[in-house]
Amino acid sequence: MHNQVYTFVIFIFNGFLIGLLFDTFRILRKSFKTSNFITNIQDIAFWILSGLLLIYSIFTFTDGYLRLYIFIGILLGYILYLLIFSKIYISFSVYIILFIKKIIHLLIMIPINFILKILNIIIFKPLKFIFDKFFKKMSNILIKLLKKLKNTRFHNKNSLEKKDFA
Repeated sequence: MHNQVYTFVIFIFNGFLIGLLFDTFRILRKSFKTSNFITNIQDIAFWILSGLLLIYSIFTFTDGYLRLYIFIGILLGYILYLLIFSKIYISFSVYIILFIKKIIHLLIMIPINFILKILNIIIFKPLKFIFDKFFKKMSNILIKLLKKLKNTRFHNKNSLEKKDFA
C-alpha cells in the first residue's frame, strides 16, 4: 500500500511536469512568431518528451506495470498544475521573456543603431555628397558634349548641303 501511494504521488508529479512542459511550448509559441512547420516540430517534441518522461517513470517506479491509479495520478497532476500554477508560470515567463528582449535590445540594437549613425555621418554622407557632386559635374559635361556634338552634326550637315548646291 505504501508503495502504491508513493507511485501515485510520483505520477501526480509527472502530470504536473507534463503541464509545465505544455505551457513552456505554449509560451514559446506565443512569444516568438513561428511558422506552421516549427509549430509542428514543437508539437512533436512535446509528445516525444512527454512520452519519454512517462515511459521512464513507468519502468523506473512500477517495473513497467500499468495500473489505473497511474493514469489517474497523471491526470490529477495535470489538472492541479492547470488550476494552481499555470497562470503564474505563464505570466512570470512572459515577464522574463519581455525583460530579456528589452535587455537584448539595449545591449545589441542600441549600439548597432549608434554605430550606423556614426558611420552615416563619417562615411555615407560624405560619400553621397562626393558622388552627387561628381555625377552632377559629369552630367553637366555630358550635356555640354552632347550639345556640341549636336551642333557639330547640324553644322556639318548644313555645310555639306551648301557644297552640294554650289
